[in-house]
Amino acid sequence: MINNNKLTAHYHLPGLFEFYELYRAFLPVYREHREYFYSWCDIGSVYGSPADCLWGGGRVGFGDNDPSEVHALMQEYGISSRLTLSNSLIRSEHLKDRKCNSLCGVFNTDQGVQNGVIIHSDLLLDYLKKNFPGFYFVSSTTKVITDFDEFVRETDRDDFLFAVPDFRLNRCFDRLSKMNVKEKNKVEFLCNECCWFDCADRKICYENVSRKNLGENCPDHICTSPEAGDGYMFSKAMKNPGFISVDDIRNIYMPMGFSNFKIEGRGLGSALILEFILYYMTKPEYQLNVREKIYLDSMLDLF
Repeated sequence: MINNNKLTAHYHLPGLFEFYELYRAFLPVYREHREYFYSWCDIGSVYGSPADCLWGGGRVGFGDNDPSEVHALMQEYGISSRLTLSNSLIRSEHLKDRKCNSLCGVFNTDQGVQNGVIIHSDLLLDYLKKNFPGFYFVSSTTKVITDFDEFVRETDRDDFLFAVPDFRLNRCFDRLSKMNVKEKNKVEFLCNECCWFDCADRKICYENVSRKNLGENCPDHICTSPEAGDGYMFSKAMKNPGFISVDDIRNIYMPMGFSNFKIEGRGLGSALILEFILYYMTKPEYQLNVREKIYLDSMLDLF
């Protein structure tokens, strides 16, 4: 068993573009008051894609902040930016998209912290490796790899620095424990998925998002999962069989040798993203302090 005191949990946070204002308020607090936060964790990256990003996938893009400003903010705080370019239906003609190429040009830098791309399409992967060699790559959970042997093969691919399994593999502890150190270092668990554990339409749902990002005229995917009408609720996610709690990270995953954890949240509200940060990263006795630094004051009315 690996000594978890020697590991750091790296959190990969959502909303690179849509939550720019939240991170602009939060990151100074994180840097100036490190005592508020657990010493055993840090921010490994912030991920996302801007609105109307043709190569985007996973969720329809949100956020219209200037890419140069977003990149500058993350570089200022030494945090890797990850572009979510996980569209699974990319064709050769889409590779010429001017907006996406320009976006990659901003983040493909050989100075400061290295940035990454979360990717699904091998066609796009080959194109980016050739034209934007400064990126590292993350195999996207949108591949919906639920077979453990197939996922191990994904971690063994030299193309990827990290690979995100489907959340239904999160508790395959017998198999996870037998992975070698190199493979474990590449696994990035999705912690707080709210999707129905027995959903059979997850890949179809992601493909629907890919079609919409490509501008195709297609109907919305109608989720038929139980309680789908409730939308995302953190309290419901915590009851999901694939949920990874902060105690699980400290007492199960880190001792087993895993150190990368992805927090879902693109397309949600910034208040909920802050709650994720408070739950996963902030010491309970300082959570109020963080809220006060970010938004809470004595004159705030909720209604």
